[in-house]
Amino acid sequence: MATQITAVVNQKGGAGKTTLAMNLAAGLAQRGDTVVVDLDPQGSSLQWSTLGAVPFPATVKQMAGRWDAAALKKQFRAYQHVLLDCPPMIEIEATQMALRASDRVLIPILPSPVDVWSSLRLPAEIAEARKSNPRLKAFVVLNQLEPRSALSESMREALGEFDIPVLNASLRRRAIYRSTALDGMSVYQSGARGAAAVTELEALIKEVFPK
Repeated sequence: MATQITAVVNQKGGAGKTTLAMNLAAGLAQRGDTVVVDLDPQGSSLQWSTLGAVPFPATVKQMAGRWDAAALKKQFRAYQHVLLDCPPMIEIEATQMALRASDRVLIPILPSPVDVWSSLRLPAEIAEARKSNPRLKAFVVLNQLEPRSALSESMREALGEFDIPVLNASLRRRAIYRSTALDGMSVYQSGARGAAAVTELEALIKEVFPK
C-alpha cells in the first residue's frame, strides 16, 4: 500500500492533537510501519517518545529546515503511515504544507461551542489546500467527551457551522490518556487499564483508514 499521510490539526491549543496523533500512531503501528512527524516547535511528540522505559510503538521524528510536500513524501516513503502533529496555528507554513501533503486531516475538537467557534477558520484553510491537493479529506474528531453526557443543542449547532463531517468514533475524557503520556507510552501499551481507550481508537481507525 502507498504511504498514507494524515495531518492532525487544530487552530486552538489544548484540543488534544498530540494525544490523538501519538495514540493513533500506536494503533496504526500494529498494521504497518508508522512515523509521527512532529511539526510543532514545542516538540511535544518527540519529548513524549523519549520518556518511556520501553520503546514507543511508532517512530517519532522532526522535520528540520524548510520542506515541501515532495520532500516530506521522499523522506518518509518507507513508512505505510505518516502522522503529522501540527502546530496550533493554521496560518504558519508548516501547517499549510501539511495540508498540501496529506491524504486526510483529523481535527480534534473539545465538546464545547467555544472550541468549535475558535476553529472556524479551518474549513476555509482546508478548502484552500484542496486547490493544490484535491484528494484531501477532512474529519472532526470529538475529543474528551464526558461519560454519559449527550452533546448539547448549542454544540450540535456549532458543529453544523463547521461544515466538516464529524466521525462517529470519538474519544472520551479518560485519565489513562494523561497518565500514559507522562510515562512516554501509548494506551496500547497499558494493558487492561487502557482497554476502553484502545476500543475507541480502533473504532476511529476502522472508520477513517483504508485496509
